[in-house]
Amino acid sequence: MKSPLPVVDGVAPSRQTLPAGGWETVLDFLAERHASVGADVWASRMLRGEVVDERAQRLTPASPYRAGACVFYYREPPDETRVPFDEHVLHMDAHVLVADKPHFLPVVPAGRFLRETLLVRLKRRTGAEHLVPVHRIDRETAGLVVFSVDPLTRGAYASLFQRREVSKVYHALAPACEALDFPVTRRSRIVAGQPFFRMCEVEGEPNAETRVDLVGREGASSLYEARPVTGRKHQVRLHLAALGIPIMGDRLYPEVIESAPEDFSAPLKLLAKSVSFRDPVTGRERHFESARTL
Repeated sequence: MKSPLPVVDGVAPSRQTLPAGGWETVLDFLAERHASVGADVWASRMLRGEVVDERAQRLTPASPYRAGACVFYYREPPDETRVPFDEHVLHMDAHVLVADKPHFLPVVPAGRFLRETLLVRLKRRTGAEHLVPVHRIDRETAGLVVFSVDPLTRGAYASLFQRREVSKVYHALAPACEALDFPVTRRSRIVAGQPFFRMCEVEGEPNAETRVDLVGREGASSLYEARPVTGRKHQVRLHLAALGIPIMGDRLYPEVIESAPEDFSAPLKLLAKSVSFRDPVTGRERHFESARTL
């Protein structure tokens, strides 16, 4: 459903579908569902005309609740800390945009991140309101992300990743290892773990595969090349840790490091170095490579 509210400074409005329930007003529902915002803030947004329904009708504090309706509004997160690194646009045409993302920058808005995300920065920079990432990399990981520019051809590019027709290469810095005979392939079953933000390997049919090779060694550390065949969350991080070569700067694998103030000088040493695919629209072979190094 197209939003009746415009994109403002790269930020698209959020959408909430109203479920069945006994709320008397839309304000009652929003104040309960988003309690951290509070009824007074929601009422103030309504009075400013910043909360509307799918018919572009302004909602007021007295607007009756209507199950099935869609409510559109702009999020107002607390002040965000600026990620002090810049993204770079490597390529943009009528169908795709390829960006080189810095460490620490999320790809899309979520939780406490809104304006300090790759998607919002790119919308602001390019004016392309219909940008949508066709795959993701972790906030902590730097490197290449492919975006769809045109909704009409979006499915063709997303299907490339779903059908595993994209070659992705990662570079990682990790401890040197004499026990492994490279190249090696790690296959395992990856599922959600504990805490909720970690993944873990369990017994069962493998659903993840990563091929790892040694690129070079300097002292106690080595540069590795990882080629994920599948695209599970945290797959490269988890597989390298399982092989006994956890990536330098990884705060989740093999063990969780207790939270501390974010240190922009100590990034995860993982880089989505390149992507290659046959363009489904033009038929041309495409290859893009990050200019970043570890």
